[in-house]
Amino acid sequence: MGQKNIKLTLAYEGTDFSGFQRQAKGERTVQGELEKALVRLTGVMPKIIAAGRTDAGVHAQGQVVNFHTESRIPTDRWPTALNSCLPADLIVWAAEEVPAGFHARYQARAKTYQYIVSRRRWPDLMLRRFSYHYPYSLAVDAMRIAAEWLVGEHDFKGFSAAGASVATTVRQLYQVEVEEQDEEVYFTLQGNGFLYKMVRNIVGTLLLIGEGKQPPEIVREILRVGNRQAAGPTAPPEGLTLIKVDY
Repeated sequence: MGQKNIKLTLAYEGTDFSGFQRQAKGERTVQGELEKALVRLTGVMPKIIAAGRTDAGVHAQGQVVNFHTESRIPTDRWPTALNSCLPADLIVWAAEEVPAGFHARYQARAKTYQYIVSRRRWPDLMLRRFSYHYPYSLAVDAMRIAAEWLVGEHDFKGFSAAGASVATTVRQLYQVEVEEQDEEVYFTLQGNGFLYKMVRNIVGTLLLIGEGKQPPEIVREILRVGNRQAAGPTAPPEGLTLIKVDY
Protein backbone atom coordinates (compact mmCIF):
# COMPACT_ATOMS: atom_id res chain seq x y z
CA MET A 1 0.00 0.00 0.00
CA GLY A 2 2.97 2.30 0.51
CA GLN A 3 3.47 4.96 3.12
CA LYS A 4 0.82 7.51 4.04
CA ASN A 5 1.27 10.86 5.75
CA ILE A 6 -1.48 11.21 8.35
CA LYS A 7 -2.44 14.54 9.89
CA LEU A 8 -4.19 14.40 13.28
CA THR A 9 -5.96 17.13 15.22
CA LEU A 10 -5.74 16.63 18.98
CA ALA A 11 -7.28 18.02 22.14
CA TYR A 12 -5.82 17.50 25.58
CA GLU A 13 -6.06 18.73 29.13
CA GLY A 14 -2.49 19.63 29.99
CA THR A 15 -2.83 19.48 33.78
CA ASP A 16 -1.26 16.05 34.22
CA PHE A 17 1.16 16.21 31.29
CA SER A 18 4.79 17.37 31.47
CA GLY A 19 4.25 19.19 28.19
CA PHE A 20 3.87 17.89 24.67
CA GLN A 21 7.40 16.75 23.90
CA ARG A 22 8.80 13.42 25.04
CA GLN A 23 11.08 13.86 28.08
CA ALA A 24 14.44 12.22 28.70
CA LYS A 25 13.42 10.91 32.13
CA GLY A 26 10.20 9.36 30.92
CA GLU A 27 7.78 11.91 32.33
CA ARG A 28 4.20 11.66 31.12
CA THR A 29 3.83 13.70 27.93
CA VAL A 30 1.32 14.05 25.11
CA GLN A 31 3.84 12.80 22.56
CA GLY A 32 4.69 9.82 24.75
CA GLU A 33 1.06 8.76 25.15
CA LEU A 34 0.40 9.19 21.44
CA GLU A 35 3.48 7.16 20.53
CA LYS A 36 2.44 4.33 22.84
CA ALA A 37 -0.99 4.20 21.20
CA LEU A 38 0.49 4.19 17.69
CA VAL A 39 2.97 1.44 18.55
CA ARG A 40 0.11 -0.62 20.00
CA LEU A 41 -1.89 -0.18 16.78
CA THR A 42 0.89 -0.51 14.20
CA GLY A 43 3.82 -2.18 15.95
CA VAL A 44 6.11 0.61 14.72
CA MET A 45 7.47 3.63 16.62
CA PRO A 46 6.47 6.66 14.50
CA LYS A 47 8.18 9.99 14.12
CA ILE A 48 5.60 12.49 15.34
CA ILE A 49 5.85 16.09 14.14
CA ALA A 50 3.82 18.65 16.09
CA ALA A 51 2.74 22.14 15.12
CA GLY A 52 3.99 23.37 18.49
CA ARG A 53 5.42 22.01 21.72
CA THR A 54 3.13 23.16 24.49
CA ASP A 55 4.62 23.44 27.99
CA ALA A 56 3.67 21.46 31.07
CA GLY A 57 0.14 22.31 32.17
CA VAL A 58 -0.85 24.00 28.90
CA HIS A 59 -3.97 22.69 27.13
CA ALA A 60 -4.97 22.27 23.50
CA GLN A 61 -8.22 22.19 21.56
CA GLY A 62 -6.60 22.10 18.13
CA GLN A 63 -3.04 20.81 18.29
CA VAL A 64 -1.93 19.33 14.96
CA VAL A 65 0.58 16.53 14.36
CA ASN A 66 1.55 14.38 11.44
CA PHE A 67 3.31 11.05 11.05
CA HIS A 68 4.14 8.61 8.25
CA THR A 69 2.86 5.06 8.39
CA GLU A 70 2.38 1.96 6.29
CA SER A 71 -0.55 0.86 8.42
CA ARG A 72 -3.67 -0.40 6.63
CA ILE A 73 -5.96 1.43 9.05
CA PRO A 74 -8.33 3.57 6.90
CA THR A 75 -7.74 7.27 7.38
CA ASP A 76 -11.24 7.94 8.73
CA ARG A 77 -10.80 5.20 11.34
CA TRP A 78 -7.69 6.66 12.96
CA PRO A 79 -9.57 8.75 15.59
CA THR A 80 -11.63 5.75 16.73
CA ALA A 81 -8.62 3.43 16.77
CA LEU A 82 -6.38 5.84 18.66
CA ASN A 83 -9.00 6.97 21.15
CA SER A 84 -9.53 3.35 22.15
CA CYS A 85 -5.89 3.32 23.31
CA LEU A 86 -5.44 6.84 24.65
CA PRO A 87 -6.06 8.16 28.18
CA ALA A 88 -9.15 10.23 28.92
CA ASP A 89 -7.26 13.55 28.92
CA LEU A 90 -6.04 13.14 25.32
CA ILE A 91 -8.41 12.87 22.35
CA VAL A 92 -7.89 12.65 18.61
CA TRP A 93 -10.88 14.28 16.98
CA ALA A 94 -9.89 14.43 13.31
CA ALA A 95 -7.61 12.65 10.84
CA GLU A 96 -6.82 13.16 7.18
CA GLU A 97 -4.27 11.94 4.67
CA VAL A 98 -2.03 14.77 3.48
CA PRO A 99 0.71 15.01 0.84
CA ALA A 100 3.99 13.27 1.64
CA GLY A 101 5.78 16.59 2.13
CA PHE A 102 3.30 18.06 4.62
CA HIS A 103 5.03 19.16 7.84
CA ALA A 104 2.82 20.13 10.79
CA ARG A 105 5.33 22.63 12.16
CA TYR A 106 7.00 24.23 9.15
CA GLN A 107 3.84 24.64 7.09
CA ALA A 108 1.74 26.23 9.83
CA ARG A 109 0.68 29.74 8.76
CA ALA A 110 -0.81 30.85 12.06
CA LYS A 111 -1.51 29.65 15.58
CA THR A 112 -4.22 30.93 17.90
CA TYR A 113 -3.88 30.80 21.68
CA GLN A 114 -6.38 31.81 24.33
CA TYR A 115 -5.65 32.64 27.95
CA ILE A 116 -8.45 32.82 30.53
CA VAL A 117 -8.21 34.87 33.72
CA SER A 118 -10.94 34.41 36.31
CA ARG A 119 -11.51 37.35 38.66
CA ARG A 120 -14.08 35.59 40.84
CA ARG A 121 -13.66 35.85 44.58
CA TRP A 122 -13.35 32.08 44.82
CA PRO A 123 -12.07 29.69 42.13
CA ASP A 124 -14.78 28.37 39.81
CA LEU A 125 -14.60 24.59 40.07
CA MET A 126 -15.65 24.23 36.42
CA LEU A 127 -12.87 26.57 35.29
CA ARG A 128 -10.09 26.05 37.81
CA ARG A 129 -8.04 23.72 35.59
CA PHE A 130 -8.44 25.96 32.55
CA SER A 131 -8.03 29.46 33.97
CA TYR A 132 -5.79 31.56 36.17
CA HIS A 133 -7.61 32.56 39.35
CA TYR A 134 -6.77 36.23 39.76
CA PRO A 135 -9.34 37.84 42.09
CA TYR A 136 -8.43 41.47 41.46
CA SER A 137 -10.09 44.38 39.73
CA LEU A 138 -8.69 44.95 36.23
CA ALA A 139 -8.92 47.97 33.94
CA VAL A 140 -9.83 46.13 30.76
CA ASP A 141 -9.69 49.27 28.59
CA ALA A 142 -6.07 49.91 29.59
CA MET A 143 -5.15 46.33 28.71
CA ARG A 144 -6.84 46.74 25.32
CA ILE A 145 -4.80 49.86 24.57
CA ALA A 146 -1.60 48.01 25.40
CA ALA A 147 -2.68 44.98 23.36
CA GLU A 148 -3.07 47.11 20.23
CA TRP A 149 0.65 47.93 20.27
CA LEU A 150 1.50 44.23 20.16
CA VAL A 151 -0.23 43.71 16.81
CA GLY A 152 2.11 43.63 13.82
CA GLU A 153 5.68 42.49 13.23
CA HIS A 154 7.97 43.18 16.18
CA ASP A 155 11.02 41.84 17.94
CA PHE A 156 9.44 40.07 20.92
CA LYS A 157 12.72 39.38 22.72
CA GLY A 158 11.45 41.20 25.80
CA PHE A 159 8.53 38.78 26.05
CA SER A 160 10.58 35.61 25.57
CA ALA A 161 11.81 33.35 28.34
CA ALA A 162 15.40 32.22 28.65
CA GLY A 163 16.25 28.81 27.27
CA ALA A 164 14.83 29.16 23.79
CA SER A 165 17.11 28.47 20.82
CA VAL A 166 15.71 30.37 17.83
CA ALA A 167 17.25 32.04 14.81
CA THR A 168 15.26 35.23 15.35
CA THR A 169 12.95 36.68 17.99
CA VAL A 170 10.94 38.62 15.40
CA ARG A 171 7.35 37.45 15.13
CA GLN A 172 4.13 38.82 13.67
CA LEU A 173 0.92 38.96 15.69
CA TYR A 174 -2.23 39.26 13.62
CA GLN A 175 -4.62 39.60 16.54
CA VAL A 176 -4.40 40.44 20.25
CA GLU A 177 -7.84 40.78 21.79
CA VAL A 178 -8.95 41.32 25.38
CA GLU A 179 -12.57 40.41 26.01
CA GLU A 180 -14.56 40.64 29.23
CA GLN A 181 -17.29 38.05 29.88
CA ASP A 182 -18.86 38.12 33.35
CA GLU A 183 -15.99 37.64 35.81
CA GLU A 184 -13.59 36.21 33.24
CA VAL A 185 -11.18 38.02 30.93
CA TYR A 186 -10.21 36.24 27.70
CA PHE A 187 -6.94 37.07 25.98
CA THR A 188 -6.80 35.79 22.38
CA LEU A 189 -3.55 35.96 20.42
CA GLN A 190 -3.02 34.85 16.83
CA GLY A 191 0.34 35.02 15.12
CA ASN A 192 2.72 33.37 12.69
CA GLY A 193 4.72 31.96 15.58
CA PHE A 194 5.39 32.35 19.28
CA LEU A 195 8.58 32.36 21.35
CA TYR A 196 9.08 30.26 24.47
CA LYS A 197 6.48 31.38 27.06
CA MET A 198 5.74 34.47 24.96
CA VAL A 199 1.96 34.36 25.42
CA ARG A 200 2.21 33.86 29.17
CA ASN A 201 4.73 36.72 29.49
CA ILE A 202 2.46 39.01 27.49
CA VAL A 203 -0.52 38.12 29.67
CA GLY A 204 1.51 38.69 32.83
CA THR A 205 2.44 42.15 31.57
CA LEU A 206 -1.13 43.03 30.58
CA LEU A 207 -2.32 42.03 34.05
CA LEU A 208 0.13 44.48 35.64
CA ILE A 209 -1.28 47.16 33.34
CA GLY A 210 -4.82 46.13 34.25
CA GLU A 211 -4.02 46.55 37.94
CA GLY A 212 -2.56 50.00 37.30
CA LYS A 213 0.96 48.92 38.29
CA GLN A 214 2.30 49.80 34.85
CA PRO A 215 1.03 52.21 32.16
CA PRO A 216 -0.04 50.78 28.79
CA GLU A 217 3.00 52.49 27.22
CA ILE A 218 5.31 49.98 28.93
CA VAL A 219 4.50 47.55 26.10
CA ARG A 220 6.03 49.89 23.52
CA GLU A 221 9.13 50.28 25.68
CA ILE A 222 9.57 46.51 26.10
CA LEU A 223 9.28 46.04 22.34
CA ARG A 224 11.75 48.87 21.72
CA VAL A 225 14.52 47.78 24.08
CA GLY A 226 13.84 44.03 24.36
CA ASN A 227 14.19 44.05 28.15
CA ARG A 228 12.55 41.00 29.73
CA GLN A 229 13.01 42.49 33.20
CA ALA A 230 10.63 45.32 32.32
CA ALA A 231 7.84 42.90 31.46
CA GLY A 232 5.48 41.29 33.93
CA PRO A 233 5.81 37.87 35.54
CA THR A 234 5.06 34.74 33.54
CA ALA A 235 1.38 33.87 33.93
CA PRO A 236 0.85 30.25 35.06
CA PRO A 237 0.24 27.54 32.46
CA GLU A 238 -3.27 26.43 33.44
CA GLY A 239 -4.94 29.43 31.81
CA LEU A 240 -3.43 28.81 28.37
CA THR A 241 -4.94 26.77 25.53
CA LEU A 242 -3.76 26.26 21.95
CA ILE A 243 -7.04 26.83 20.13
CA LYS A 244 -6.14 26.09 16.51
CA VAL A 245 -3.44 25.94 13.87
CA ASP A 246 -4.05 27.31 10.38
CA TYR A 247 -2.40 25.99 7.22
